[in-house]
Amino acid sequence: MQLVVARIGRAHGIKGEVTVEVRTDEPELRLGPGAVLATEPAATGPLTVETGRVHSGRLLLRFEGVRDRTAAEALRNTLLIAEVDPDELPEEEDEFYDHQLIDLDVVLADGTGIGRITEISHLPSQDLFIVERPDGSEVMIPFVEEIVTEIDLEEQRAVITPPPGLIDESEAVIASSRDEETGDEETGDAAPGDAASGDAAEAPKGDA
Repeated sequence: MQLVVARIGRAHGIKGEVTVEVRTDEPELRLGPGAVLATEPAATGPLTVETGRVHSGRLLLRFEGVRDRTAAEALRNTLLIAEVDPDELPEEEDEFYDHQLIDLDVVLADGTGIGRITEISHLPSQDLFIVERPDGSEVMIPFVEEIVTEIDLEEQRAVITPPPGLIDESEAVIASSRDEETGDEETGDAAPGDAASGDAAEAPKGDA
C-alpha cells in the first residue's frame, strides 16, 4: 500500500536541504536516512533521503543527488510516498496509521451517525479528523481521548462524545443562552438583605 508521508516545501539554505510538511506519525521511520520514496509527480523520483534534521520546529531533509538550492527548489510541492504493509500496526496500542482511520464511520455513543473520516490533519498541537457529513459538509473532530472514546477497527467506526457546539453550532448557542438566563435568575431572585446570596450571585465565576 502506498501512502503519502510528506510534502516538500521550500528550499532551505544553499546546500540542497528542503523543508518538509510531515504527514505521518512516524517521520523517523518513514523519512529517515536511507528511506527510498516514490513521488507525485512520479517523474521527480524516486528520492532517497540522505540526511534529516529538525530546525526551528520543522523537519529538513536532503536527498541524494540534490546539492544546491536550485535543485532543491525544483522539488517544491512534490509529494513523498512510502510503501507500507497494510497489516502493519504501530508499536503503541492506542496509536493508528492514517490509512486505518480513513473511511471509518463516526458515531455518537448511542449509535447516531455523524459522518465518515475522509482525512487526518496533523497539527503541532493535536491531530484532527476531517469528517464528511451526509449533507456534504465537513466537521473537524480533535483526536483526543476525551472526545474520541473508541476506535473499533473491526466494526470500522470511531465513537465520539463531543462537547456542545462541536457537531452542531446551535447547541453552543443554546447552552450559552441558558447560562445567561441562569445567571440573570440567580442575580434577580436574591431576597432583599440577603447579602451572602446576592454577593455569591454577582461574583464572577472563577475568582474563588
